[in-house]
Amino acid sequence: MKTKKQNADFLHVGEKLLAWYRTHGRDLPFRSTNDPYKIWICEIIFQQTRIEQGLNHYHNFINRFPDVETLANADTEEVLLYWKGLGYYSRALNLHKAAQQIMEDYQGIFPEKYEDILQLKGVGKYTAAAISSICFGAKIPAVDGNFYRVLSRVFADDFDVSNSSAFKYFSELTLRMMPEKHAGHFNEAMMDLGSEICKPRNPKCEICPLNKDCLAFNLGKIQDFPVKSKKVKPQDLELTYYFVQFGHSFLIKQRKEDFIWKKLYEFPVEIPESFSRYLVSMKTVLHKLTHKNLTIYIYKVNLPTKKLLNDFAKEYDFTIENLEGSSKKSFPKPLENYLKIIE
Repeated sequence: MKTKKQNADFLHVGEKLLAWYRTHGRDLPFRSTNDPYKIWICEIIFQQTRIEQGLNHYHNFINRFPDVETLANADTEEVLLYWKGLGYYSRALNLHKAAQQIMEDYQGIFPEKYEDILQLKGVGKYTAAAISSICFGAKIPAVDGNFYRVLSRVFADDFDVSNSSAFKYFSELTLRMMPEKHAGHFNEAMMDLGSEICKPRNPKCEICPLNKDCLAFNLGKIQDFPVKSKKVKPQDLELTYYFVQFGHSFLIKQRKEDFIWKKLYEFPVEIPESFSRYLVSMKTVLHKLTHKNLTIYIYKVNLPTKKLLNDFAKEYDFTIENLEGSSKKSFPKPLENYLKIIE
């Protein structure tokens, strides 16, 4: 079915959404500021984390790294430690590198132009648009999954959101709705409507401020939108780790910046054949990442002497750690959970 959006009063719908937001917008701590640094941090944190789950992480991160300079000068391991529990650790690494970019290229002052913000490490079109519109008033749509869903339903628009040109298509559609001087509030209104009312499943259409204008709702076809044809098939991967210990000490090493879990700590991924006699148990863990299904085998290896542990650590460049020390380091979630079981 083709869209009937050409018959809609776009700006009227946008103004109606903005009026709803002024009354029903979520009372969130970062909405009381126009500080681009804080808006940047919150946008990165909440891209993959529910608001209620991420608020404490946001406060802790901002309290420890209150400005660009503090973050730029921090040690990478400490940044990762304060990101602990949020997952997607590459985002923390990108935040750290971007803060250093701002110090070097902009003398520590957060850039105002959308194009400059977009050049920061780890910042995509959505985040750059959110910062530009909320902090600097730029009329740029912060298009994300919420926009796709709301607009597809309101206009019964069957444009495939998995299409590579979806961002451009829905950005142009949004610009026709966006009030001239309230781009930031409009973007936040779309985020709130998409996350609180126009949900992927079981949307609350009866209290939606746009239900009289929503073609999908009035046609009884809410669940038909948005249209998405492409589905990325997850890749199945198997990983093996060895928890090599003597007494309360065990071996860890920091990962490099390739593949998954960049800069996080892990256990050895292989051991000398002579160590196989000291295997005492094996645990299988299933873990999902974006586009990856992991099966992780963790073997526990109890060495009989401290010398064996020391020699292995020295030869293969591992760090000898204990549970107390490891709590100050960041591990992939499956290994972090394993350490909790050991403890």
